[in-house]
Amino acid sequence: MVLDRLTAAMGDRGEARPGQHAMAHAVAQAISTESNLVVQAGTGTGKSLAYLAAAAAMGAKTVIATATKALQDQLADSDLPFLVEHGGKPVTWAVLKGRSNYLCRQRFDEIADPAQRSLEGLETLPERELEGLRTWVEVTTTGDRAELDVEPSVATWAAVSVGPQECPGAQKCPRGDDCFAETARRRAGAADITVVNTHLYGLHLASGRMVLADHDLLIIDEAHELPDIVSATAGIELSAGRFDNVARIAGGLLAEDVLVESIHTIGERIVRAVAPFAGNRLVGGVPAQVADLLVTAGSRLAEVADALRKIDTKASPDVATRAARVQTASTALANDVATFLAPPTDAVVWVENDRDRARLCLAPLDVGATLEELLWNPETTGLEIGGSGPDEDDDSGPGRGGLPATVVLTSATIPGGLADQLRLPPDDTEILDVGTPFDFGSQGLLYCASHLPDPRADGYADALVDELVTLLDLSGGRALCLFTSYRVMQLASAAVAERVEYQILVQGTRPKGVLVRAFAVDTSSCLFATMGYWQGIDVPGPALSLVTIDRIPFPRPDEPLWQARREAAGPRAFTAIDVPRAATLLAQGAGRLIRSATDRGVVAILDSRLATAKSYRWQLIAALPPLRRTADISEVATFFAAE
Repeated sequence: MVLDRLTAAMGDRGEARPGQHAMAHAVAQAISTESNLVVQAGTGTGKSLAYLAAAAAMGAKTVIATATKALQDQLADSDLPFLVEHGGKPVTWAVLKGRSNYLCRQRFDEIADPAQRSLEGLETLPERELEGLRTWVEVTTTGDRAELDVEPSVATWAAVSVGPQECPGAQKCPRGDDCFAETARRRAGAADITVVNTHLYGLHLASGRMVLADHDLLIIDEAHELPDIVSATAGIELSAGRFDNVARIAGGLLAEDVLVESIHTIGERIVRAVAPFAGNRLVGGVPAQVADLLVTAGSRLAEVADALRKIDTKASPDVATRAARVQTASTALANDVATFLAPPTDAVVWVENDRDRARLCLAPLDVGATLEELLWNPETTGLEIGGSGPDEDDDSGPGRGGLPATVVLTSATIPGGLADQLRLPPDDTEILDVGTPFDFGSQGLLYCASHLPDPRADGYADALVDELVTLLDLSGGRALCLFTSYRVMQLASAAVAERVEYQILVQGTRPKGVLVRAFAVDTSSCLFATMGYWQGIDVPGPALSLVTIDRIPFPRPDEPLWQARREAAGPRAFTAIDVPRAATLLAQGAGRLIRSATDRGVVAILDSRLATAKSYRWQLIAALPPLRRTADISEVATFFAAE
């Protein structure tokens, strides 16, 4: 069997993992019977090699969707090359990213002309960055932004790349034959195994399955993230930036300066009109004054379409491509404007505020219904909620709509009821828990600081800092300190740094990968971070011996989409919505601790409600690794003293 070859090639690291073999067998069986599988594979199972081995053994054309870049990198840098070298079967693989991750040769050709940059308002782009890209584009074979040694500014990269709502497709572009994004798609279409992020797979579904080639098997890793990602990719947003983008690219082509300026202006007026509603749901739809502006926006975009029809696109391939790009972007925007004027009945509309820039948002309330329409029902051709049309030109890519015969959802933590929430067909779905090879009872300790004030009470912040200092002194640093609030993280890290001798690394001061590597190398350092670090961090060994979590990560009560979900759930909303979400995140954070059979350490929950909230504490504890439990700080001291 392929998995036996892989474990044998691992030498001393290839210890027996019954859960890994059980998972590989279950995945192979699901492929054979064309059924679905939901499998919880605890930390240390080796789930990625399990599903890779099964896919290779069965010869299934496979797409793997991951929620984090860390797992994508692990698959591309380690697991897939290992499978190719030691699996005993010929396997080809590729990584495919969203279109805007690749430099667009056509856009780069266009803005090489200073006159064109001036027409689009891009004359301030740093020449040094453009020159660096000129050198790079001559040698790169992928055009992938991740290859760059120096990160370009946001404005520069936006000028040399295009998103799916702007690209007219390879057939309408002079550089379609050597397009980096199209080359990546062709490579992925020919590969046996393709790795994408889950957002891109969501866009594949929402576009009528026109991004990826047909495949037999879909594996969604980190599947606990799927409901939120489906909401994001099946929803739409209206921001000033989208109107600015249409105005910018139209300004480089159309002579109607007043029309182009009106597109920019209407976007700004919409943002100002929705700003007072920031953070709120629009239960009855958009307010009348916003609706009037949206109607005006639709009229302006229709005028853009009329102006485009007057352009002689046969005179120049370059002009034809730019006209097609403007048409694609303006049509997508017009469709989304129309959707906000008449939203689907099962959609939540709200106003988000990001860095003082408001934007209109819309997302499906029932992600299960969305997936039933897009993934489980083979007669479906696409979702209408977004209204933005296909991601690519109809003739520009390989797959045109085959649904995978088998879908595997896997994670170290599968929330209870996930299969029902996603409306997986019950007659064709197996649910399995293969456990974990780790002996959590002897390897670790779960400590709840039950003496601390309620996190919502006065005095909690000071008590939190005191408790962190005590714990860090007991562990000798070596701590990943996780927070639910960026503000609290900053305050706590500053206060703790003044009272301990250990290096305090703080999220935001350096890139994530750099911080994690520094934390792993300095075996007494402490890393303070928020939600982005609750998963995807793998630091085995003594450098990570303590994980602290400041509070139970309940969803914000005022978050509009969660509000709507609670209303739909009725009287049991807290138990059915909030607690399962908090339990999953808590388990993900605690799961950073034990990463190998020799790891030892403490998970410290600094929220007394884990000990005192009788109505839900056991639901949270049941989701956590089965560590030995205590509320006595002296047991923590004894545990670390015994190392």
